[in-house]
Amino acid sequence: MYYKSFLTGCCLLALTLGGCTATRPVQLSGNPIFDGWYADPDSAVFDGTFWVYPTYSAPYDEQLHFDAFSSPDLITWTKHERILDSSRVQWANRAMWAPCIVKNRNSYFLFFAANDIQSNDEPGGIGIAIASNPEGPFKDYLGMPLVHQFHNGAQPIDQAVFRDPATGQWYLIYGGWRHCNIAKLNDRFTGLDPFDDGTMFREITPEGYVEGPTMLVRDGKYYFMWSEGGWTGPDYRVAYAVADSPMGPFERMGTILQQDPEVATGAGHHSVLQTGDDEWVIVYHRRPLDRTDRNHRVVCMDRLEFADDGSILPVKIGFEGVPERPAPSGSAHE
Repeated sequence: MYYKSFLTGCCLLALTLGGCTATRPVQLSGNPIFDGWYADPDSAVFDGTFWVYPTYSAPYDEQLHFDAFSSPDLITWTKHERILDSSRVQWANRAMWAPCIVKNRNSYFLFFAANDIQSNDEPGGIGIAIASNPEGPFKDYLGMPLVHQFHNGAQPIDQAVFRDPATGQWYLIYGGWRHCNIAKLNDRFTGLDPFDDGTMFREITPEGYVEGPTMLVRDGKYYFMWSEGGWTGPDYRVAYAVADSPMGPFERMGTILQQDPEVATGAGHHSVLQTGDDEWVIVYHRRPLDRTDRNHRVVCMDRLEFADDGSILPVKIGFEGVPERPAPSGSAHE
């Protein structure tokens, strides 16, 4: 399926030697960027194409598959159905959510959480699926969860996978229940490597953290972002911190994404796309104003901008979305 939105009502004029030449209207993605109830979107660029991997937003017992969406320009989106489902993950039986995609050694790895475990006695946690293409089909990589117990109080959900450009080290950053851990992934993603002190998990929880972590690097600084509030309510939001290392320490700097009573509520659980040299887009879910069902969430995009001092400016959510932009050549998230 394809989706388009246009900015109408004006065009830009450019003076030329022969007079005035009109350019075509600027195209915008519109919000939401595609149809359907989806949440927790991860995003990436692979081989010159934008990709979004969301949670299928439904009751937990119905969350048994993932769809993906691709676009050459942030305007037109193609749906790739059921890139992974529970029939290919023997240990997953409900609550498959919060996917995260990376490319490593010419394979695509889809990290995900399943079963919403409430204790160490239940099967489930954070798993990995693998495919040879970003649209799948994906299959279970390990035959078991990578992380299947609570460490430092963190529920094993909402994983982000981050490669430190300074060292090349892959990290797993994850956690629900108001605790966030970081761990070192081994090079082939078959397990975790210990830190120098022998520990496997380090807690990096900042003030206000609830869930949904993500991290990016800009100008040598590590921007750690997370969701606060309750995902079923209007106060769901995104805050951030900055440090000189992926280990922190991270001190909360402020809220950057939240509801607008004129637009939508429950704006949170996001990822970030780099669309140019220093151009960024925040990809997130929110709840339309006319909806109260907790699973009625849609995926949206808006600009993410930085101040001269490196701080992140509050995001202005709206219905227009982001301008058309060709995907950068090459790939991110690898």
